[in-house]
Amino acid sequence: MAILGSGEAHGACSLLHAAGTGYGSSIALDLPVAVRLLDKPSKRELKDPDGLLDAVLGVWTENGYDLPNELKPEELHWAIASKIPPKQGLKSSAAVSIAALRSLCDATEIDLETHRLVELSAQAQFQAGVSLTGSIDDSWACSTKGWKLIDINSDTIEEGVIIQGRGPESSDWTVLIISRDKEKQPVTLEDFQPFFNDFQQALSAIQEGDLLNSITWNGRAVSGVLEDGEGRRMANDAFVNGARAAGISGSGPAVIIIIPSITPQTTKRIKSLFSTGKYNCTIIETAFLNSEDEEMDSD
Repeated sequence: MAILGSGEAHGACSLLHAAGTGYGSSIALDLPVAVRLLDKPSKRELKDPDGLLDAVLGVWTENGYDLPNELKPEELHWAIASKIPPKQGLKSSAAVSIAALRSLCDATEIDLETHRLVELSAQAQFQAGVSLTGSIDDSWACSTKGWKLIDINSDTIEEGVIIQGRGPESSDWTVLIISRDKEKQPVTLEDFQPFFNDFQQALSAIQEGDLLNSITWNGRAVSGVLEDGEGRRMANDAFVNGARAAGISGSGPAVIIIIPSITPQTTKRIKSLFSTGKYNCTIIETAFLNSEDEEMDSD
């Protein structure tokens, strides 16, 4: 078995769900993903229930790029190593598609700019049916560090980047992910309309540089869209116990909790809270991935 190419990406959490206002934003998290392109099947079982990797290959060839060594799609195989809990709203599909595209670039010695990778990733996610909007903001966040505010209706992927920056300092904040054993609820774009004002509050917070507040406003709005009372209560419980921000990420069900790193006792208390039998969940501690850009973040 030969490794033809390899690629990496990382997870992210939502600042603003793109279905809420037509603007989307996600921030990179230290949840690494590695994808390898192989000429023979890996011994480890490949989990790709939505056919995302087949969609990546389809998009790659449809856009005129050659496969490595003149191989056919059915002769190519994949291996994935990921720290992102799947189907939790933590951008696992965007991250896997970006890493897979990078492995194809590596295997074919084709150098694609990041905005082109984001475009192909969005196409693949649409084809696989894993995204309502194409998740352009998610693909940006999984392929680069920091955060970006994206106009998903822009004429081009590059022009869609409205604001960007390095994000809250990773050394200043602890990020807890509460991954819930809860089936993902299907939603439509129409489900988001009644909560436009809450999503607009999240957008305003981003524009003002208050990224942590955007996590909270966005999470409240998404809990309304999903009718997820438990997710809302979990965020409220986190606030009562000292969190600075909390809310559902993506279309759920994971809840993101942000805690000042100077208060480790708060992190310990919140971890203990969600480790009890009240909630059926798994706790993951991670951090923001900061870009090198200077920008307007105030947190």
